[in-house]
Order: sequence, then C-alpha cells, then structure tokens
Amino acid sequence: MTESGRADRPIRVLVAEDQSAVRAGLVLILGSAPGIEVAGEAADGEQAVALARELRPDLVLMDIQMPRLDGVSATRQVVAEGLADVLVLTTFDLDEYVFGALRAGASGFLLKNTEARDLIDAVRTVARGEGLIAPAVTRRLIAEFASGSAREPKADPAVLDALTRREREVLSCLGEGLSNADIATRLDMAEATVKTHVSRLLGKLELRSRVQAAVLAQELGV
Repeated sequence: MTESGRADRPIRVLVAEDQSAVRAGLVLILGSAPGIEVAGEAADGEQAVALARELRPDLVLMDIQMPRLDGVSATRQVVAEGLADVLVLTTFDLDEYVFGALRAGASGFLLKNTEARDLIDAVRTVARGEGLIAPAVTRRLIAEFASGSAREPKADPAVLDALTRREREVLSCLGEGLSNADIATRLDMAEATVKTHVSRLLGKLELRSRVQAAVLAQELGV
C-alpha cells in the first residue's frame, strides 16, 4: 500500500503479544496515536496468523517469543500469504530468533524497551514501505548476519548480475542501514528515485523487504 493509498484512512495494526500487560500497553500507545488504529489483538502466534487472515491489517506488531506458534513461524506465514507487513518486537537485541524473523520476511525489528514515540514512528516507517531495525543495533545485527552467526548458507554472488550499477550502489547503502533520505543524499538523487530503485532491486533479488536486502548486501560484501 502506498502512502497516498493510506492518506484517507489510518494505519491498521494487529498487536500480537502473549503477555497481557505488555499487550495492553502497546494497544494503549498505538490506539492513542493519530493516524493509527488497533485492528485486533492476538495472544499467540496461531491467533496472530488467523486474525491477520481475517482482518487484513496493514501491519502486524509481532512478539518473537509466543506460545503455540512462535513469532518467527507466524511471521513467515503472514508474509508468505501477503497478509501484512510485520514489525518484530523482542527483548533481546541479538536474539537468535530475530535472525529467523528477518529471514522470514519481517520488515522491521524493534526492542521492547523502545520509547512510545519511537514505537509509533517505527509503525509509520514500516507502513510507508521502509524497513526498520532498531538504530542502536542496526550495524551490529547486520554484521552478525555477515559473520555467519545466523548459520545460513551465504547467498550466491551471481544473484547480483541482474542489478544495474545504480541498483548495486543503492543495495550497498541499504547494507549500511541507511534510510531512503540518507541514500538520496549519499548518491545525489531524488528520494522518489531511491524508492524506485529499492523496489526494483527487491523484485530482481526476490526479496520481501529492504531489511533482507541489507542482510544480503552485508553477506556479499557489496
């Protein structure tokens, strides 16, 4: 969904968190934010997937560790079915489950101790189609992927052959955790042009999010 497509309606968020007190807090924060609507609440991964199918929210705020179906598996299902974007919440900044969630297609990653205003900003950022990783751990997290901590085989460098020179430059910037605005400044181009390049390279590389692209860039040393 584009920004213009949302101009006349709020961002609909499904909150998936097994701890009732934490979930209530998240609902309170998001429900009080202008332009954001809490579409539903889920207490476990299975319920999160079921409600995502039923409610078709714009975004699922997904706790990573939940009963019945963990957040990684739930994220994989939600993304695979194209039900919504997923913003992952976790207590640990380098939890092994976060690796799985990002590989499963999560569009963002945030720590539970994030301030209310930053949480709201994160929801809006992901809803705009810009992936997000908690600023405090962006480079460290991506570096962990690159070092092999995620225990996944590294990507084949040949996948980059489909990219233009400019798209490779944008991919490299994504690998540094730069925003569209930062990339536009770095490469001296319009932000709208950056968005176009990001969209195209994601399609060519068959990736679901810019966060996955950032990981790929680090893995291949782009």
